[in-house]
Amino acid sequence: MSRVGKQPIQLPEKVSIKVGDDRSVLVEGPKGKLNWTLPVGVDVKADGKVVSVTRDSEDRRVRAMHGTSQRLISNMVVGVSEGYKKNLEIHGVGFRAAVKGNHIDLSLGHSHPVLHPIPAGVKVTVTDNTKIAVEGLDKQIVGQVAADIRGYYPPEPYKAKGVRYVGEYIRRKAGKSVK
Repeated sequence: MSRVGKQPIQLPEKVSIKVGDDRSVLVEGPKGKLNWTLPVGVDVKADGKVVSVTRDSEDRRVRAMHGTSQRLISNMVVGVSEGYKKNLEIHGVGFRAAVKGNHIDLSLGHSHPVLHPIPAGVKVTVTDNTKIAVEGLDKQIVGQVAADIRGYYPPEPYKAKGVRYVGEYIRRKAGKSVK
């Protein structure tokens, strides 16, 4: 049995879960609602404030999806009750960011500004022109938007310039030495 898959999910106050006949899972909470479709062979049972995920067979694919389904539903519960947030910071002279409508404008030393679209359900805020906060309900979308923004100019190892996660360690390299 999957160690992750057999763990029960505790529902916080004001969070409800509904499983439809078409294998759809709807989780509603104070911050919003998320839905997802269960894979074949995995079932969800809600008993009051405890949700359990079970599987029908010992097939390799079903075993693999058992733990994945439990963790995705758990992430949905956390998303609608607390939400997810990723913080980024920009290092470099003249590097800055600004939110313009539904795009984030990044000036990262390129010959042109980089405009990255902000998907629906995600809130991006910029403070001090160098601190970016990405917030939303869906953990995967928040992480993907933060990774896309970081991907435009990842921190380089010589001067550590670029876009990095807050608290990320950058392994520095020594530059060329003159003899």
